[in-house]
Amino acid sequence: MPEVYSMISKDYSLQELSEVAKWALQEGVDFNVWVLEGNLGAGKTTLVKAICRELGVEETVGSPTFSIVNEYHAESGISIFHFDFYRLKNESEAFDIGVDEYFDSGNLCLVEWAEKIPSLLPEKYFKLIIEDAGSDSRKIYFEKYGR
Repeated sequence: MPEVYSMISKDYSLQELSEVAKWALQEGVDFNVWVLEGNLGAGKTTLVKAICRELGVEETVGSPTFSIVNEYHAESGISIFHFDFYRLKNESEAFDIGVDEYFDSGNLCLVEWAEKIPSLLPEKYFKLIIEDAGSDSRKIYFEKYGR
């Protein structure tokens, strides 16, 4: 596993999600692969929706639980790939869809349940860990891996 070289945490309420998305985009600007980690219902997909909104995505953003990957288009013209590996039985399923090609594309890749594909993650990635901190609040940790 790559070495963590930066870690920041922030508490937020669901009403502050837009600000958290802006903050994440600023912190993760040098990374195209983002790992979102948290328990079921922690808010990973909700944060993905807020990030996509900040990037000017006009399409409906939803969980790719069954499709494994959804593609969205940012206002700037870049593609955003949203992965959900929750239902994978093994890493080879992700390899078979060409996940390494997505990661190498330079496009923003937002990955839920990356713990299912540990050996397929690149050396450099941005990790967001979301924890439930009560009924309407969350704690988020940002970690930067690789250089």
